[in-house]
Amino acid sequence: MAVYTDVSAEDLAEFLTGYDLGLLLSFKGIAEGVENSNYLIETGGGRYILTLYEKRVKKDDLPFFLGLMGHLADRGINCPLPVKGHDGRALRELAGRPAAMVTFLEGVSYRRPTPTHCAALGTTLAGLHEAGKGFTLSRENALSIEGWKALVAQAGERADEVAPGLGVAIRNELAELETHWPRTLPMGIIHADLFPNNTLFVGDTLSGVIDFYFAAKDALAYDLAICLNAWCFEADNAFNVTKGRAMIEAYRARRLLNGAEIAALPILCRGAALRFLLTRLVDWLNVPPGALVRPLDPMEYYKKLRFHQGVETATAYGLVA
Repeated sequence: MAVYTDVSAEDLAEFLTGYDLGLLLSFKGIAEGVENSNYLIETGGGRYILTLYEKRVKKDDLPFFLGLMGHLADRGINCPLPVKGHDGRALRELAGRPAAMVTFLEGVSYRRPTPTHCAALGTTLAGLHEAGKGFTLSRENALSIEGWKALVAQAGERADEVAPGLGVAIRNELAELETHWPRTLPMGIIHADLFPNNTLFVGDTLSGVIDFYFAAKDALAYDLAICLNAWCFEADNAFNVTKGRAMIEAYRARRLLNGAEIAALPILCRGAALRFLLTRLVDWLNVPPGALVRPLDPMEYYKKLRFHQGVETATAYGLVA
């Protein structure tokens, strides 16, 4: 989450006349993340999150994202629900951007999740994958392997501004992944961005999953690989196998991983690390002037990638045979 587009109190108050939510009491920008502009809104009817869609989010994809949240909520996944206006529409426009309001969920995000939190995430992720079955809309993952070449081109030779030799290292890794990427694994709806800051906890209980704006159809085990990257490394970029084991075993308790998925986990983790290295790199090199956002360090994911390159089997992530 972030703020790229400024919204005035007058424009927001006018926007809210399209809903039955009461008068605007307060609002503030949420300056975390790097993708969309987000505001916490308080009205006479309660608290909501307003999102203005920017950058990589295509307007044509928004019915998929908003519909998915409703589908998952109906099947027991605690996620925000789109708020519809008087005209029955959830998708609207504000400040020249597509915009939507969703319900506010209680809870806090942990920057340093424990093994207990990782286990809760594993259970919830598997439940999300099961709940996604039957969702009738489809969206291909534009940030899976077929989309990485475009990101490499966007960064171009400027990658070496971040670290000498980074450009060559990225191109070599992409070539390796294109050769060995698994393409016949079980597919379904994945979150694709389930970092700790996209989950909410009350104590050790995972109370909500938010920010579905990268969700797509892809390999289910790839979503697990993304989470291993996002949840199981320590501040010094050392992999915490205890956290990995807690996440994987909790996931397997709710959804079995087949042999092909287990064998593919190291290459999927490499791909997940490269994906976030690339998007962070492009963001690092192209921060819009005046944006209330601090770009995330791409080198964090290069260090994670280097770890995965040395992994031969999923046991390195804590998987119990």
